Amino acid sequence: MDENILHFFDQDPDALPLYERLEKRILSEISDVRIKVQKTQITFYNSHLFACVSFAKVRKAADRPDSYIVVTFGLEHRAESPRIDIATEPYPNRWTHHVLISEPAEIDDELMAWIREAAEFSAKKKSAGRRNAS
Repeated sequence: MDENILHFFDQDPDALPLYERLEKRILSEISDVRIKVQKTQITFYNSHLFACVSFAKVRKAADRPDSYIVVTFGLEHRAESPRIDIATEPYPNRWTHHVLISEPAEIDDELMAWIREAAEFSAKKKSAGRRNAS
């Protein structure tokens, strides 16, 4: 495990196993992934950023578990699910979704389908830009 990732989880070591499970699935299900640890988030890239992990406060304190991670991903459309805590459209046809994860079982096929879709959407952005530049 990268020491920068370990340092990121100093604020909540109990959340590290959630991250480890998510990272393992992302790296095994999506090709050419780069990981960048920043001060407030850990980001996953292919051509562009497609997902990140943070401790964002997407729920009121009373509704947040003691230990959790927030998985954020971007899609071309709004995904509808009671699991999604917040969905915003910062740009036309670019939806940012935030999902609070507090149990390993929540890193499931549904979440991974969204993340794979986000990776495909991210990869398309680069190729679309190349076509427009020609």
